[in-house]
Amino acid sequence: MTHEMIRVSKAVFPVAGLGTRFLPATKASPKEMLAVVDKPLIQYAVEEAYAAGIREMIFVTGRNKRAIEDHFDTAYELEAELIAQGKNSLMALVEEIKPNDMDCVYIRQPKALGLGHAVLCAERLVRDEPFAVLLADDLMVGTPPIMKQMTDLFAQYQCSILALQDIPPEHTGRYGIVQGKPLATDLIKITGLIEKPHPSVAPSTMAVAGRYILTPSIFNRLRTQTRGAGGEIQLTDAIAALLAAEQVLAYRYKGQRYDCGSKLGLLQANVELGIEHSDIGEEFSAWLKSKKLFGTSTK
Repeated sequence: MTHEMIRVSKAVFPVAGLGTRFLPATKASPKEMLAVVDKPLIQYAVEEAYAAGIREMIFVTGRNKRAIEDHFDTAYELEAELIAQGKNSLMALVEEIKPNDMDCVYIRQPKALGLGHAVLCAERLVRDEPFAVLLADDLMVGTPPIMKQMTDLFAQYQCSILALQDIPPEHTGRYGIVQGKPLATDLIKITGLIEKPHPSVAPSTMAVAGRYILTPSIFNRLRTQTRGAGGEIQLTDAIAALLAAEQVLAYRYKGQRYDCGSKLGLLQANVELGIEHSDIGEEFSAWLKSKKLFGTSTK
């Protein structure tokens, strides 16, 4: 890589996971197609990348993920029916799913060897360019969008950047945990990174969230990375190895993250985004206020 100004134009979406936490809903449908109000999780992530100026979307898929490809493909029968019935507003919604200047590319992850391996599968498509990684399980909402906040920082620092959030000490075993020094407001220069440490040995309570901008140097580390936590190739371990060669920053983003990899997080996202929805928000809010005891059956 040169020191010329480089922008992020590609995003990788690791979507090969089985989604076992949501069985039976995910038996035949990808977890990334679970809906929050009226859009699937993967669409929220793609829209976030698009809003950051990214136009090439790379999906690392697995078995039973065809619904994701179909979602971003043209649905001729549906569109013809909407046009025939004069449902122009619905037709506009369908067309917005994949703008004309956006490319979608799909590659298979042949074995479930972890997030790091999923990212490595995209190497031939990313090539020698910086790229974003967005985990659709993490629905992240901000103004501007979280990835746009990060690409703006990348334009300034031209190095890998990880989204960062503060967590309770007892939750360190769920995340990659950052050790570092303040560089600027909400920006940390990472000096160490540990995947899912026990609270007793965690260096901090600063956790990596599901958004990354990575330089192509990460692929060399992933290629030689031994299996870590859970017997998988961990992206966190490869980023930790990258620290010896180049600067990596962590950014405490401005916004809200919903952990939609859990049932509770998905329900929370549906409620909060439902309240804010332009079509149903007012009516939904009124309905919620009418329920004084949420634990009581309404039957």
